[in-house]
Amino acid sequence: MTKQVGVPKIRKEGLSKVTGRAKYVDDITMPEMLHGVTIRSTVARGKIKSIQYLEGLPWKEFVIVTSKDIPGKNIVTLILEDQPFLAEDEVHHFDEPILLLAHPDKMMAEKAREFVKIEYEKKSPIFSIQESLDLKHVIWGKDNIFKEYKIEKGNTKFDWSSAAYVIEGEYETGAQEQLYIENNGMIAVANPQDGVTVWGSMQCPYYIHKGLVPLFNLPDKKVRIIQSETGGGFGGKEEFPTILAGHAALLAWKSGKPVKMIYSRSEDMAVTTKRHPSRSKIKTAHDKSGKLLAIDFDFVIDGGAYMTLSSVVLSRGTIHSAGPYHCDNVKVWSRAVATNTPPHGAFRGFGAPQSIFAFERHLNHAAKKIGVTAEHIRRCNFLKRGQTTATGQKISEDINFDEILDKALSESQYHQKIKEFEIHNKKNPIKKGMGFATFMHGAGFTGSGEAYLASVVGVEAREDGQVVVLAASTEIGQGTNTIFSQIVADALKINYEMVSVATPDTANVPNSGPTVASRTTMIVGGLIESAAIGLRQTLFNAGLIKDNYSEEQFKSACRTYIKKFGPLKSIAEYKQPPGVHWDDQLYRGEAYATYAWAAYVAEVSVDMRTFESHVDNFVTVQEVGKVIHPVLAAGQIEGGVAQGVGYALYEKVIYRDGQVINNQMTNYIMPTAADVPHIQVFFEETNQKHGPQGAKGIGELPMDGPAPAILNAIENATGVSVNTIPMLPEDFMKAYQESCYE
Repeated sequence: MTKQVGVPKIRKEGLSKVTGRAKYVDDITMPEMLHGVTIRSTVARGKIKSIQYLEGLPWKEFVIVTSKDIPGKNIVTLILEDQPFLAEDEVHHFDEPILLLAHPDKMMAEKAREFVKIEYEKKSPIFSIQESLDLKHVIWGKDNIFKEYKIEKGNTKFDWSSAAYVIEGEYETGAQEQLYIENNGMIAVANPQDGVTVWGSMQCPYYIHKGLVPLFNLPDKKVRIIQSETGGGFGGKEEFPTILAGHAALLAWKSGKPVKMIYSRSEDMAVTTKRHPSRSKIKTAHDKSGKLLAIDFDFVIDGGAYMTLSSVVLSRGTIHSAGPYHCDNVKVWSRAVATNTPPHGAFRGFGAPQSIFAFERHLNHAAKKIGVTAEHIRRCNFLKRGQTTATGQKISEDINFDEILDKALSESQYHQKIKEFEIHNKKNPIKKGMGFATFMHGAGFTGSGEAYLASVVGVEAREDGQVVVLAASTEIGQGTNTIFSQIVADALKINYEMVSVATPDTANVPNSGPTVASRTTMIVGGLIESAAIGLRQTLFNAGLIKDNYSEEQFKSACRTYIKKFGPLKSIAEYKQPPGVHWDDQLYRGEAYATYAWAAYVAEVSVDMRTFESHVDNFVTVQEVGKVIHPVLAAGQIEGGVAQGVGYALYEKVIYRDGQVINNQMTNYIMPTAADVPHIQVFFEETNQKHGPQGAKGIGELPMDGPAPAILNAIENATGVSVNTIPMLPEDFMKAYQESCYE
């Protein structure tokens, strides 16, 4: 049988999507269905004094749910139980849910928002990282700190005076909206007798299941979560859908009727989680050649009003803070702090884009002050086999970062264009420049995370030889169904068309963990490969197939086995690989089983008359192990780069008194087709022991490199250093004017 992995197979769900047969949650209707809306706070912090339902509406036609109607625990069960489904006495951020309304007429439900009046006793809020750290007001716990980590490697009392150069810098990144193409939406059916069933747009069905069981005080089997077709996620549909699912289910529970809740784009952008803003203070010591002697990294992220996934985001940002570089003496202190803004949460790369941006910008500054090139300072510090990361993880795979960088610089004509642009820039108001970033990204959950999840998958064969993959990992546009089918087809030596993937439904599929953290292909795909091999071995042990068999022989074997023994199913459960050990207390050890490695080069133009920046060309080179599907893999890189361009130059979330005020596609500026450069994608494939046929995670890697590469290129073009993103034209103008007076 011809190998399926490495071939650009037709997408499993492609036909249903292009023909319109695919059902998204807003396509689903049910008899007697009500439409639900959320009434939210209009202050950033305060005590709820009263709720009034104003005259002018037939309130008897409405279903109204407050925190008093919750049958179980009014808490969103995630990592830390600090966020209510509905505020009870106090609110801690603008647009916090207070009560829910439902009505048969969608427009009537929307109109009712204007007829609910809530009075507050306002309290003093805080809106910035520095205010939170300074304890201007204590708004969470004893010190406003959700979580903190410390990494200490080597001599933590390093003698900084012994270094030839000591470089210090401060860097900031802003919030970013995921902008998935489909807004958040859920439909729920619920009653005490049958329990709760929810259909919706989501990344992690079992997260929602975990959240709704205590909300309704029901046994696990009485809560069922089913993914409908999902139009994108990027982390924005990881933890947040639990809240919306809970709201729809609470209205359904009280009304006894199905309830649909679909956010408008403006509501979705105003209230859902976004990328954490960050601030980094970095101090590095170098010898005369630029080699790193010590790193001191102070990393802080803004978690918003509740913790959500801040500890997980902080963890990855912390571990990636020292980049793909070797340094004997490393000290990282990181904190996630509370502010009175809507909670921040998961977004592609979660934490790594923030700290990698800071360190890649910092290395360019260090190179400039030391008098070496940006290329040199990286080459003399690249991690090599046998060396250790900041957490003390010994690199056991063969990596040749010099070759990856060589490829990126060659394909982008970096050195040639640097010389050409130096001449060009002397006579032209539009300055051109080149910049690059080198980085890594760990695949899967950090440290002991995968062992804690203990993910389970299944592969089941039918009598006709058709094989079904059983997993909770969701297809959200990235190609999960296709990738899983290719992996199983190769493992069973059957045609790709004979494999399908079951709809993620907590009643029918095991918990394979969340669709996050670049874990779907490497971790879950690896388990699916193991389960498929186990199924094949079952047929072999039963004497129904030999080492080499045809498709017809496989079908016959399945039919015979099922008639004789019953269901033909193989289950695989995650086991921590040998040699992967992590200490959560000391924050040391093997943070990830393996890493993907990359070098990205940006070519930019900066108009010194309008101060606008544009990315003209972008080259990406990445080592991601085995590429399962070349077209989908390239699409992941291209999409990540496009989001990275937005992160660097366009997408600025604007808050006023803790409220998102540019929550529309007209005033939240994102890159259009005219703003996205030509993107060249190159893969360096290697053989490695983790993942199906050696495949590593890929989805989050391309979010890490674009922003620092772009700002490094802008500095190369203009000589102006900007250390905050997004860098809008007015930000660059201010930096340019300040540089003129230095």
